[in-house]
Amino acid sequence: MNIVYQLILYLHIFSAILSIGPFFVLVPMTKKMKTAENEVLLAYLSLFKSAVGLVKHAGHVLVTTGVLLIWQSAWSWTTSWVVMTIAVMAGSVFFLARAFSPVIRKFQEQKLSEEELIRRLHRSVWIYIALLMMMLWFMVSKPVLW
Repeated sequence: MNIVYQLILYLHIFSAILSIGPFFVLVPMTKKMKTAENEVLLAYLSLFKSAVGLVKHAGHVLVTTGVLLIWQSAWSWTTSWVVMTIAVMAGSVFFLARAFSPVIRKFQEQKLSEEELIRRLHRSVWIYIALLMMMLWFMVSKPVLW
């Protein structure tokens, strides 16, 4: 393995960690949001938005390095685990775009109750974790599905 490939692989793994890790912090935070006072709740929401922003940027690095890794390796774009990873990733991009920022915006516009906000965020965090873990499984185990 040459040094450039190893560097790209390292960046890919690091960006995967940055794409998944913040959501495990958000799970207990959504539980604390239930009893938080208004100012603390707003601080939690700000942290939530920052975490989602970090995940988005890490996702850009993840996709870029993933493309470079496929390009530099013997894997084909039609390999089952590559196709499935891309399919789940496409779904997760649409989910991420609709699951967090619009919900927080509705709350700030007072179109959503505090209870509903917390319920939606908590549920969305778990769904997104499941999508990310599914992609991680495809990338690590590289199953032959067809």
